[in-house]
Amino acid sequence: MKLDKMAEDNSYESMLCVKPEVHVYRIPPRASNRGYRAADWKLDEPAWSGRMKITAKGKMAFIKLEDKNTGELFAQAPVEQYPGCVVEAVTDSSRYFVIRIEDGSGRHAFIGLGFADRGDSFDFNVALQDHFKWVKQEGELAKLEASQSTAPKLDLSFKEGQTIKISIGNIKKKDAGGAKSRPMGGGLLPPPPGAKAGGVLPPPGGQQMVSAVQTNTAPLLDFGSPVPAAQPSSDLWGEFTSAGSNSSKDAVKSGWVQFS
Repeated sequence: MKLDKMAEDNSYESMLCVKPEVHVYRIPPRASNRGYRAADWKLDEPAWSGRMKITAKGKMAFIKLEDKNTGELFAQAPVEQYPGCVVEAVTDSSRYFVIRIEDGSGRHAFIGLGFADRGDSFDFNVALQDHFKWVKQEGELAKLEASQSTAPKLDLSFKEGQTIKISIGNIKKKDAGGAKSRPMGGGLLPPPPGAKAGGVLPPPGGQQMVSAVQTNTAPLLDFGSPVPAAQPSSDLWGEFTSAGSNSSKDAVKSGWVQFS
């Protein structure tokens, strides 16, 4: 995939910048290492005027000087890096540069390049900077991909028989809180509806007992008639006389039933 991309980049030429009017100057040899000065050129007598294009093909950039009418190529400067020795700014102006042109046979020469407007020279500078900034980023990305491809891959899969233990603290806290909220009673059931507080549940035959008591006490309260002898009751609770009384005569004297 990377080779296909490089082949595509080498075959495709993109346009980076176009300026319709530039001037070319013959420049004298540099007298010292201080740099070139545009004031030493004959700025009012350019050697050539025409159109300038900056194109990119792969990592290379090309400064092309063409005839503005016919498009014929006048000179070309291949640029491998910027800033560099192919394009050099003068020391006394921002509108002029010195570029190294080549004729395709290995010969090269230095010429002066000037722009009529500072905005055009600014665009020329930015176009070259942006291209080689992209080239640098692509190189760093290629190095990163190469290092990742050669690095051993980290195996995070579970091996045979390997397990993992997860401890969740929230569930334990909820269980502890639930245990505290449980009632501490002795297991007694609440009384049924309608039962009085502190009372004892009567046996299933309780209603029969009450009627028997009422039947037996009715003659006891009647003091004008003789009282028959007490009869054994069929009530499940037995007699309601006190433990110290042996006959029904004591019950008649007291006028009420004594509960033990």
